[in-house]
Amino acid sequence: MGTLYLCVLFASLLRITQCAGWCYKSQFSCENKCSVPSQWLGVAQSCGGKSQSPINIITKKVTIRSTLTPLKFNGYQDLFHGSITNNGHTVKVGLNGSAVISGGELEASYKAMEFHFHWGKKGGPGSEHSIDGEKYPMEMHIVHIKDKYKTVAEALQDPSGVAVLGILYKDTGNNNQKYDPIIKALANVRHPGNTSALGSLTLDALIPTLEARSQYFRYMGSLTTPNCTEAVIWTVFENPILLSKAQLSLFSELLFRNGMPMVDTFRPIQPLNDRKVFYSGSHIVPVSTMLVVSTALITFSNLLE
Repeated sequence: MGTLYLCVLFASLLRITQCAGWCYKSQFSCENKCSVPSQWLGVAQSCGGKSQSPINIITKKVTIRSTLTPLKFNGYQDLFHGSITNNGHTVKVGLNGSAVISGGELEASYKAMEFHFHWGKKGGPGSEHSIDGEKYPMEMHIVHIKDKYKTVAEALQDPSGVAVLGILYKDTGNNNQKYDPIIKALANVRHPGNTSALGSLTLDALIPTLEARSQYFRYMGSLTTPNCTEAVIWTVFENPILLSKAQLSLFSELLFRNGMPMVDTFRPIQPLNDRKVFYSGSHIVPVSTMLVVSTALITFSNLLE
């Protein structure tokens, strides 16, 4: 009887150990217990800070800042052959730091260390940031650190040590062939720990066009996963990248964690508190206004028919 009790106790402890750690709400189950976003404060105290990310960007409240000039991208045009990994929370591509951003009021040059994605379910809402309450199907983060640092962990000790580019996505009817190396590799990284080589690509092909890059939002925030460290300069581009619904859906259909589809891999919106969000352009048309104008034009067109 005593041996049986010890075996049950050991099995329970093993199960707890295996399921420990943080996760997204969609990844919690009775069989796979983990700390969901509302419990991240218990994982890392900094997750309860006053400058957390992501946020909802309210366009009528942003501060237009003409000194936010277009960023400079060095090495973004170079071909690279990386690898993509399923880490149980997202798919991540490691970079060697040869691609560098500067300008745009960044206080130093920042080198790219990795990029990863956040998505919804079958192409549904899945971005971390939202604009005027609108969530996009997916968001990519390209993580940079100050050139003088060697690792992300080291850079996080500096209040402005990390600079992240946030790229939003919208669905369209056509496949975006520039993303083929990533889309094709998803089937090879279905489960946590799986890694696959990528076909050759450039970072330049994955982000908005040169002209569109001049329009972006800027604010000070945090990592969007534990430890939620508040050491990030955020640049969220206004203009989204277009992918097909089928391409967007593959992220939630092909990737798994603990036998469950990896869906809704985003942190909920965090309070802005007393922070300011700046905008690089000379003017901005709120999403709500664009929807009203679009609806009015459709109505007017129908009346003419």
